[in-house]
Amino acid sequence: MSKKKGKPIVAVVGRPNVGKSTLFNALAGEMISIVKDTPGITRDRIYADVTWLDKKFTLIDTGGIEPDTKDIILSQMREQAQIAIDTADVILFMTDVKQGLTDADMKVADMLRRSHKPVLLVVNKVDDFNKFMADTYEFYGLGIGDPIPISSANRLGIGDMLEKVVEYFPEDDTEEEEDDISRVAIVGKPNVGKSSLINRLLGENRLIVSDIAGTTRDAVDTTIKYNGKEYVFIDTAGLRRKSKIKEELEKYMIVRTVSAVERADVVVLLIDAAEGVTEQDAKIAGIAHERGKGFIIAVNKWDLIEKDNKTVNEFSAKIRSTLSFMPYAEILFISAETGQRIGKLYEVIDAVRENHAMRVQTGVLNEIMAEATAMQQPPSDKGKRLKLYYITQVSVKPPTFVIFVNDKELMHFSYTRYIENQIRDTFGFKGTPLRFIIRERKEDK
Repeated sequence: MSKKKGKPIVAVVGRPNVGKSTLFNALAGEMISIVKDTPGITRDRIYADVTWLDKKFTLIDTGGIEPDTKDIILSQMREQAQIAIDTADVILFMTDVKQGLTDADMKVADMLRRSHKPVLLVVNKVDDFNKFMADTYEFYGLGIGDPIPISSANRLGIGDMLEKVVEYFPEDDTEEEEDDISRVAIVGKPNVGKSSLINRLLGENRLIVSDIAGTTRDAVDTTIKYNGKEYVFIDTAGLRRKSKIKEELEKYMIVRTVSAVERADVVVLLIDAAEGVTEQDAKIAGIAHERGKGFIIAVNKWDLIEKDNKTVNEFSAKIRSTLSFMPYAEILFISAETGQRIGKLYEVIDAVRENHAMRVQTGVLNEIMAEATAMQQPPSDKGKRLKLYYITQVSVKPPTFVIFVNDKELMHFSYTRYIENQIRDTFGFKGTPLRFIIRERKEDK
């Protein structure tokens, strides 16, 4: 049935101080294209998009273990390993040649081995292959295959490691045969009503095509037919974990959200009408924005709010100001409990999905750009004026445009935003981010 789409996810698990974040930064610094941090979102770098050769994947650090006592380290490592097993396509189990093999390593290796997920055993801090090679052999004792020696601080062996990682990625089947199915991730904080929403969507459409157990134990992809169209809802509910530590739960939620968003075309962020938009909601929204997904904000439990004729506008304005980095987001007020505007939700999903995959002809784009530059002159600096030569759309999901200019430095963010607004005025593109790539072209003599 519907195959998992989206970039493969690679998770890093290991004890404190084995060098997970050094590896993360080594990859993040050199081989990763990190979208500049979205304004309005502070986040720990728990995930990053890596491009290696022509393979793209999302690297997740399940870290955050505070070394207190041996027992806490072990229980938290188990928790991390479980997150990795639940969400990752490939797991990097990181150990430290200088600390040697520990009891905690043995126990976590045992869990990973039973998961039947591809696990690569990485032995870090092998700064000198001749000197430490003998010490890496003891890690064969873990029984999860050949140890891969690396030094993340000195960038040694990382290429060999990545080569083994990408061997486990599924073959790119670029068949678009199932492209008429909408994949929708329902995301949001715990207890905002994600499960009730899914149940309501099911209740109104008795025809459940199938329940495909997702990659995680508790996330289920639900396929629903509505008005003759198929929708796969990717649910991130099921965060009923007895997590002692709030940060761990939040980190788990973010990791789960990344993996759900990765597989969707359209993301529905469910927020609680009584609570309004929280910082956690902004973090979740940022994940969808950075990954260029279609985006809808559904304000749930709207039936419980005392209303006057200004309520909707005031509430929308608050959302817009907190999520100012995504002015394109569609906002809908619903109630999963009463079924209010659930039919409308399908309509908006369809519209956003269409916009997300919309192509605009080059001729039309250049007309819009010519008009825009005539209305508002491009900026200049030290007597040199920005010239925009040509614009063309290069891809969809999200719609991505290349603008050729005489000098990249002169193309300020604000002018790009201005061009974007002109395009949106003509085509709407509601619910989808637009990406712009600025290329320099030397002036024709």
